[in-house]
Amino acid sequence: MTGERLIAGIHAVRAALRHGAGSLRRVWYDPARRDRRLGRLLTELRRAGAPLQAADRATLDRLAEGAAHQGVVAEAALPAGQDEKALERLLTGLTEPPFLLVLDGVQDPHNLGACLRSADAAGVHAVIAPRDRAAGLTPVACKVASGAAESLPFVQVTNLARTLRRLREAHGVWVVGTAGDADTLLYDADLRGPLALVMGGEEKGLRRLTREQCDRLARLPMAGAVESLNVSVAAGVALFEAVRQRRA
Repeated sequence: MTGERLIAGIHAVRAALRHGAGSLRRVWYDPARRDRRLGRLLTELRRAGAPLQAADRATLDRLAEGAAHQGVVAEAALPAGQDEKALERLLTGLTEPPFLLVLDGVQDPHNLGACLRSADAAGVHAVIAPRDRAAGLTPVACKVASGAAESLPFVQVTNLARTLRRLREAHGVWVVGTAGDADTLLYDADLRGPLALVMGGEEKGLRRLTREQCDRLARLPMAGAVESLNVSVAAGVALFEAVRQRRA
């Protein structure tokens, strides 16, 4: 169904509920399941007025299509991407240095979902991507994100280079792009303070205009025969190196 998707599991349904019970079209649950966490979730859903419907385990298994549903499956509206104005409001409202992930033309929704999940786990404030020629919040991306698409702002911008320039000039954000030909190793780059980590697309990496807006380029050390990592894996490595530095 256009604009909707099925989500399974306690964490995913609770994440959708945070956006309001109106985002949940229907919620199926197993009344025979004795689970304290599921019981707490059902209490929250009833208080919010979410439409609940009892279902047996076989029905939930079919709806979840093999995913671990933990006794609950919901039909939910797809989360909406945000725009430049929402990004400005987010940045001006922060009480700590911005920590941003920028995806320069990631087109595979599986990769987008995995990047969102890693970004959420690392404590990123927002993920930024171009509006055109890049993956959006599709059902596949949201499923792979495992709740991060609801909890983490996903900002789609018209002109990524212009957005990076504004981050640098108006908000003092240090923009670090990842590129295999960079002279600096990721572990030697300063990833503390206001930071935007920029990851290139699957095939061509960083575009020229994006590279020009980076304060520094850094590369991951590659010791094997392969030339590069999948973008979602590389994003996870880079994000958690930033987390390590920022906590040191």
